[in-house]
Amino acid sequence: MPSKVSCLYVLTVVCWASALWYLSISRPSSSYVSQGPSSRSKVTKKNVTYSNIRTRPLNPHSFEFLINEPKKCETNPPFLVILISTTHKEFDARQSIRETWGDENNFNGIKIVTLFLLGKNVDAVLNQMVEQESQIFHDIVVEDFIDSYHNLTLKTLMGMRWVATFCSRAKYVMKTDSDVFVNMDNLIYKLLKPTTKPRRRYFTGYVINGGPIRDVRSKWYMPRDLYPDSKYPPFCSGTGYVFSADVAELIYKTSLHTRLLHLEDVYVGLCLRKLGIHPFQNSGFNHWKMAYSLCRYRRVITVHQISPEEMHRIWNDMSSKKHLRC
Repeated sequence: MPSKVSCLYVLTVVCWASALWYLSISRPSSSYVSQGPSSRSKVTKKNVTYSNIRTRPLNPHSFEFLINEPKKCETNPPFLVILISTTHKEFDARQSIRETWGDENNFNGIKIVTLFLLGKNVDAVLNQMVEQESQIFHDIVVEDFIDSYHNLTLKTLMGMRWVATFCSRAKYVMKTDSDVFVNMDNLIYKLLKPTTKPRRRYFTGYVINGGPIRDVRSKWYMPRDLYPDSKYPPFCSGTGYVFSADVAELIYKTSLHTRLLHLEDVYVGLCLRKLGIHPFQNSGFNHWKMAYSLCRYRRVITVHQISPEEMHRIWNDMSSKKHLRC
């Protein structure tokens, strides 16, 4: 007889397929960006004094958890927390990660926590579907900002806040995206090395040294009034970076007094500069798509732009050929 969980999973897949089909034929696409607190947030009036002006947060991150997993790290602190930025319609991507590199049970004796990060969707149907998915898998965290490209920074800060609040005794944290394949063997054993003393104030990934793009047609357009400087501080590509868990609280607290930017990876770089933490370059982090080759993928940590179908094929091939030499 099928288990209760497997039945619920099949039901979820069917519901997701039905919901997405319904939305594709009957709902117009919409987008909305909100960077302030939700309408349900309470605003406390205070006497405005010079002291208040100097100390009150510039970017207070006054959002509430709509879905949370506060007990994930309660009994046994994990070695690694994986924070995956995703959107509501990407159920297939989330499921492919759960079934491949993001499976929390892949490594015996090494506790891993995998969490998917989302904001609130403007479509109530999608919010309900994610709530149902969360009840089955218990690996989703949602705050009440609007989920959009321009709010990716808020999504990452939510993850930093979650680690600092509910999982501060973890050793390391990885932030990545739902279309990224992660070579967990290289990440765990070659980069982080569980048998060695955990590092502190540590941050690594594919380091970019660049400046703002002023072309309004660009996806990465940065207006001068928001960022007037000609160069960004060194920052790691948001497709995948790793840091010691103590840095999560440092970045979150620094963000409260740092003007918000919509480019998430650049913003994290700004916070690191304020903290005096220099990110280490690691060529194993790839922020582009790379044609699959067993030997090539064995040398990397991340590969970008991988579909759910490719995720399964790559994982199955690499898992079945571990005995082969390159």
